[in-house]
Formats: sequence, structure tokens, C-alpha cells
Amino acid sequence: MENMGLAWIIVMISCIVIEGLTMGVATIWFAFGALIAFLTYSLGANLLVQVTAFFVVSIVLLIFTRPIVTKYLKIGKTKTNAEGLIGERAKVISRINNLNNEGSVQVKGQIWSARSLYDNLEIEKDAVVYIKKIVGVKLIVSKDE
Repeated sequence: MENMGLAWIIVMISCIVIEGLTMGVATIWFAFGALIAFLTYSLGANLLVQVTAFFVVSIVLLIFTRPIVTKYLKIGKTKTNAEGLIGERAKVISRINNLNNEGSVQVKGQIWSARSLYDNLEIEKDAVVYIKKIVGVKLIVSKDE
């Protein structure tokens, strides 16, 4: 096929454009695969070798390098302001009782529903607690830091 070189270039450019639009770090690896396929085409390899090179390189890069890249670029996880509350101190404004699904705290001027980190531990009003984690819209708190 005479136009395979052009086809690999089009595939490569398309993958780069899609990656630029989505930033999902998925199609960029297929752009590299298309580049390798284009190089095999340039060296005179047949279509089967080109397609095999495309898929092997793309999949290997996707499997082995995507996790590293997403970790360092922090892709796919959007942090919220609420995550900044973890580790902060809060004041209990209504008694926390997990069994009765009761309790609220005030932190940074905002009132949040709260649960104790330990199911069997009730925390009385006006106690100072530390925010351990957030589950849904509830703060999970503990009296110990």
C-alpha cells in the first residue's frame, strides 16, 4: 500500500489531537505506536509488521508507562477544598453518636455532619476533635491526634 506512510502520520496526529483535547493520557501512547509503525513502513516492512509494531508498542507503553505518568501529573484525581480539612481541629457542636447517626462539628466557620472514628465512642458537645477523613459529606473525627 503506497499511502500507508500517510495513514500512520494521520493516525499519529489524530491521537495527539485527541490527547490534547481530553488530557486522559491514553491516546498519546497510540501516537508513539503510530510513529514506530511509520518507521517500520519507512524501512520497507509489510503491513502485518507495521500493524503489529503499532499495537505492541502502543499497548506496552499504555500498560507500563501510563501509571507512572498519571501518578506524577496527578491526572484523574481532582482535589477538593474539603480534603484540606483532614488533620484540622474541630469543635463538636452537637454530641456525636454513631449508633443514632447524630453529631456535628464546626471547623473553619462551617458546620459539618460528623461521625466518630470509633463506633463505640460517643463524643460530647464542646469537645475538640481532629478530622481523620471525609466519607461522602461527613467528617470522620477522633479525640486523639
